[in-house]
Amino acid sequence: MADKFAVIGLGQFGSAIAKKLAEKGAEILAIDFDPDKVESIRDYVTYGVTLDATSRPALESQNIADMDAVVVSIGQNFECTMLTVVQLQSLGVKRLMARAQGETQRRILTKLGVEEILSPEEEVGKNVAERLLTPGMLMAVQLPDNYEIVEVEAPKSTVGRSLEDIGLTKKYKLSLITLLRKTNGDHHILGVPEDDTVVEPNDLMVVFGTTKDVERFIHINA
Repeated sequence: MADKFAVIGLGQFGSAIAKKLAEKGAEILAIDFDPDKVESIRDYVTYGVTLDATSRPALESQNIADMDAVVVSIGQNFECTMLTVVQLQSLGVKRLMARAQGETQRRILTKLGVEEILSPEEEVGKNVAERLLTPGMLMAVQLPDNYEIVEVEAPKSTVGRSLEDIGLTKKYKLSLITLLRKTNGDHHILGVPEDDTVVEPNDLMVVFGTTKDVERFIHINA
């Protein structure tokens, strides 16, 4: 049985989440107060519904409590976000994620008991800063305790060498999650690389480790 998710708020951020989940085979209930936004996404999701998400009866009419998770991605109107969150909590949704714009909104949502808070602007800002400070870094996902998952261009000195010879774990305390190799103009995941896998030009490496160790690996092998 497919996972069932509701996305409330169909701006650029919410629509992107809904479409990506639908692409992965999930059953999506997409909700917004604006009928034009609902109409624009209707062909991509299972159900598109125009309603006021701050209304408990309106949410109940969609069996929202049956969803595996609900994402509240309302953009500019934070009052609506708060009211929607409170209604969803009162209905006992299984998992709740909500968008915050700025530290003040994050603190308020935390006080309301929301454990999973999304801050897309903050995450984009961190990624841009990482890319500016660390040439070759394409993407970074920050994790607790100063760990991160990073996608980097294979440093020049690693090209033509096997993963065993590079020694990511022994020399740099990093774990290689996968390699992405360019084929027909696009990068494709190689799966789980073996020790004898040789790094080729234009390969991308997805590695896990502390921020300090990732930066050390990139700078030493640049």
